[in-house]
Amino acid sequence: MPTTPATAAQISPEMPEMMSNGVQPSEAPAPIMLELVDEDGTTIGTAEKLAAHQAPGLLHRAFSVFLFDESGRLLLQRRALGKYHSPGVWSNTCCGHPYPGEAPFAAAARRTFEELGVSPTLLAEAGTVRYNHPDPASGLVEQEFNHLFVGLVQAAPRPAPEEIEDTVFVTAAELAERHAAAPFSAWFMTVLDAARPAVRELTGPSGGW
Repeated sequence: MPTTPATAAQISPEMPEMMSNGVQPSEAPAPIMLELVDEDGTTIGTAEKLAAHQAPGLLHRAFSVFLFDESGRLLLQRRALGKYHSPGVWSNTCCGHPYPGEAPFAAAARRTFEELGVSPTLLAEAGTVRYNHPDPASGLVEQEFNHLFVGLVQAAPRPAPEEIEDTVFVTAAELAERHAAAPFSAWFMTVLDAARPAVRELTGPSGGW
């Protein structure tokens, strides 16, 4: 059969592939990559985010942020119910993973704004901590070399609903009560305890931290 302009258009290799309903499929989202590290925190490679968290877990770089108001109260977030890892539990102000090659400080500031809609008025390094925490609900594992940051926030949080279900400012005493009564992330107390020296320096002896 001779090829007409119409049939040529139908078989042209330059035409984007269509699904059976005639709709062009959207491109799959690019995988989120994490930075793998050794026990000293030296970068040794990369891995896809979910793969890094599947048991037994791959040691990777992470960060945790603790922001306080002018009264020395800690800003907590309740993770959104739609998150695949530790949904619906309370945790520190913000936590996450730098992109490969991204400085942890830059990642902490970026992600705090993306999740909470605020930029800290002060953000300081507070050391690192390495831990291995399985999440009993999902079966995922947190094998992390975590960079800690403490700081101050003055603006009211404007949380992204796909990331955060709720937020609250708490004193040290209120945190103890809430932690005894509500589920928290598996890593929360580990990162808080590691950051306490810097938290006490930031909030002063009267803060009770």
